[in-house]
Amino acid sequence: MANVRIELRNGKHMDVFIDEENAPISAKNFLKYVDEGFYSNTIFHRVIPGFMIQGGGFTDEPGIRDKKATYPPIKGEFKSNGIENPIKHVKGTISMARTFIKDSATTQFFICVAPCDYLDGEYAGFGKIIDEESLKVAVWISDESTHSWRGYDDIPNEPIVIKSITRI
Repeated sequence: MANVRIELRNGKHMDVFIDEENAPISAKNFLKYVDEGFYSNTIFHRVIPGFMIQGGGFTDEPGIRDKKATYPPIKGEFKSNGIENPIKHVKGTISMARTFIKDSATTQFFICVAPCDYLDGEYAGFGKIIDEESLKVAVWISDESTHSWRGYDDIPNEPIVIKSITRI
C-alpha cells in the first residue's frame, strides 16, 4: 500500500491512496514515475467543474506547455479491456487518462471531483483521495476559469503547477 502527496507550487496539496492490490499495473506505473520525480513541474492542463482535473503530462511552459517523454503505454485495467477492476469512479478517485486506444495510458491521470460512474469499466481507477481537505483542493482546481488554445480545451487561465508528487 502506498500513499502519495501531490504538492502544488502554491503550497496546497492533495494526499492520495494508491491501490496496488486492485490496480497493480496502473499503481506500479504511476509509482515508477513518482519515484523518478517525473511529475515535478508538470501542470493540471485540463479542468472541468463537476467532472475532473487532469494532469501529469505537460510541463510548465508558455502556451499549452510541452508534453514530457514517457515509457511505453501500459495495459488498461478495466472491464471493457478484459481486466476486472473493482475501483469505482466516485468523488476523489484517481484514474489513468488515455486516448480512445484502451492500452494507451502512460503518465497522465485524472481525479474525479464528482461521481462519474459512467467511467466504471472503461478507465483504470487506481486510488482515491484520502481526506476532505485534499478533496477540497481538487474541487478548487476544477473550478478555475479556463480557455482553449490550439485544439486543447479546459486549460486553466493561471497554470496550476504540480511542484512534486512524493510518497508519504
